[in-house]
Order: sequence, then C-alpha cells, then structure tokens
Amino acid sequence: MKKLQYNSPVILTFFLASLAALLLGFATGGWTTLHLFSVYRSSLADPLFYFRLVGHILGHAGWQHFLSNMLLLLVVGPPLEEKYGSRALLAGIGITAVLSGILQCVFFPGAALLGASGIVFMLIMLASLSGMRSGQIPLTLLLVAALYLGQQVYDILFVRDNVANFMHIVGGACGTGFGFAAARRR
Repeated sequence: MKKLQYNSPVILTFFLASLAALLLGFATGGWTTLHLFSVYRSSLADPLFYFRLVGHILGHAGWQHFLSNMLLLLVVGPPLEEKYGSRALLAGIGITAVLSGILQCVFFPGAALLGASGIVFMLIMLASLSGMRSGQIPLTLLLVAALYLGQQVYDILFVRDNVANFMHIVGGACGTGFGFAAARRR
C-alpha cells in the first residue's frame, strides 16, 4: 500500500491554513475574516494590523473565491517549490503578502483586501520564467505578461467588481522579480 506524501510543505500548509481561515470565518459569522484575514488601513498601534499584513492572503470571501485561488495554487505551486526550495518560496510568498498589504493600505485606504490571488499570480509569473537561461528572456514570460497584464488593465478600466486587480499586478511583479533574482543567483 502506498503512503501519502506531504510533497510540497509550503503549498500544502498554505492550502490547509487558508481552508482553516475560511471555516473559521464561517464559524464566526465573518468576524475572523474581517479582523484577522483581511488587510485594511488601521492604527499602527494595533498589533493585529501586523498580523493582517500577512494573514490577508489566507482569507477568502467564500467557497468560490477559495476554490478559484486554491486550484491554481495547488497546480502551479508544487513544481515551483521543488525547483526553488521551500524556504525561498516561503520568502517570496511573505514578501508578496507584506508588499501587497502595505500598498493596499497606502493606495486604497477605504477598502479591505483578502485572498490568495496575488500569491497565485506571483506563482504564475514565476512559472513563466521556468527554463530561463542566462542572458535570455523566455518568450513564455512575455506572452503571459502581455495576456495577464492586459486582462488586469482591462478589468481595472472596464469591469466594476470587488476584485483587487492592482494587487494581482503587484503579485505578478513580485513573481517576475523573484524569478529574475533566482536566475541571477544560479
């Protein structure tokens, strides 16, 4: 009989923590989702503000939001964790979370941000850099960036919804920067 393998510790732990945050949100009538797993401008004296700078990536508005992020995370994340290592991927996730949280508070002070889509877009852009050789820019990066950025800009200009397209762009930029930095180190 085959044993289950916890093959991607960062990605699987992220998934389980996001699931726990979602279930906790349901159990508390949304209190934890708003107070722990959403980031918004608040007092720097509030200790929960610093938790929310990272915790917002675990929060989701409902099952559909959760599933759309987690399916992509579980498909794209494990090969990247294998390629770059758990520690490096965790650092990329943490940097993306804090940066998007700070930018949300600065540029959108009256709105809350939650969800893993910035992280997912960071992973997508990072994946488009796979196989990059020194001194070369992969065509996949250019195509993904053009399609992805084009869709986000279109949505910002013409679609009125509660999607944080700017933070998707921030996540994508973080993934691109992370990929180029990792390639330089190699």
